[in-house]
Amino acid sequence: MRKLLQRLLTKPVINLANRLSSRPDKKRVNKALSDLYQNITTNPGKRGRVIEFNAEKDRFVILSDQHKGARDGADIFARSAKNYLAALDHYDHEKFVYINLGDSEELWENILLTIKRHNKNTFNAEKKFLARNAFIKIFGNHDLYWDNDPLAAVSLMQIYGQAVKIYEGAILQTTIGNKKLNIYMTHGHQGDLQSDGNWFSKWFVSDVWAPFQAYLRINPNTPANNDQLKTDHNSLMYEWSSKRENTLLITGHTHQPVFRSLTELEALYEKLSAATGNEAMQLQAKIDKLHLKDSRPPDFKGYLDTYFNSGCCCFDDGDITGIEIADSSIRLIKWGYKGKDSVRIILEECLLKDLKLQ
Repeated sequence: MRKLLQRLLTKPVINLANRLSSRPDKKRVNKALSDLYQNITTNPGKRGRVIEFNAEKDRFVILSDQHKGARDGADIFARSAKNYLAALDHYDHEKFVYINLGDSEELWENILLTIKRHNKNTFNAEKKFLARNAFIKIFGNHDLYWDNDPLAAVSLMQIYGQAVKIYEGAILQTTIGNKKLNIYMTHGHQGDLQSDGNWFSKWFVSDVWAPFQAYLRINPNTPANNDQLKTDHNSLMYEWSSKRENTLLITGHTHQPVFRSLTELEALYEKLSAATGNEAMQLQAKIDKLHLKDSRPPDFKGYLDTYFNSGCCCFDDGDITGIEIADSSIRLIKWGYKGKDSVRIILEECLLKDLKLQ
């Protein structure tokens, strides 16, 4: 019976969830991003950190949207947990700073005690970064508890064994050539009417969606090789970032990987516009494989490389994606399963000096 209901209901239920999960308002998005950026730069340490770094020597990994749960049918992190642990082991060994960009814990569907009990290994892996003073934890809409509950500090102490400061954002600053580069990071739910503290969304997720999802064992996050153009929310994030001088914006929230302001499908279209011969045929074949047939080829004239999205750590095939900043470069990476092993794959890469900015 469950398999029959999965076939009949998975697509319409996911479409309903998507309609209810995101309602970004342009004015609210712009104001929220601008206000937080101003707050961090004028009063660093309160709502966010400002970190000066050496682009050649320092290393950062940005992962978001684990949605750690109870290892039940509604836990979309369960299949990705092994990849997440392998990634953290690698990044700790290579002395990366880990920036957790929010929605790390699924606190709309679960109580914290349950999450703690079923995610001891992942919390222990994160503690290794704390021991090196190399862990920055940013809250999202699904783990807003970390920011607004008076007992959050006690809970964090119980989980990590030491005090952990929670932020709404962070800014990395470096100099590339003779120009200062600001890398602004936040979860990205700000200005989303269905996510920015909205009570109805929380009720729908916890009391309607979660039980239904648990029974049908549905994960709405399709594989990381995205077959769509940017979501409306990601487009608004790009618009904001494109108007800032020498600034990159990195968010999560939408679960859609974006690199240099483009999804995978959009990047293929851009490459196709300059390709000829066999290369053009190969690119077109990739587009045909991914492409939603009712979409139109986008126009990338004037696009800047100002917006990035880390994707998520809960794709339905167990893959996770993230952003690396290291070796004077920025990369979109994926950790996926090859047999029983977890392997790191570079999906896109660019030198920081080669980015097209305002």
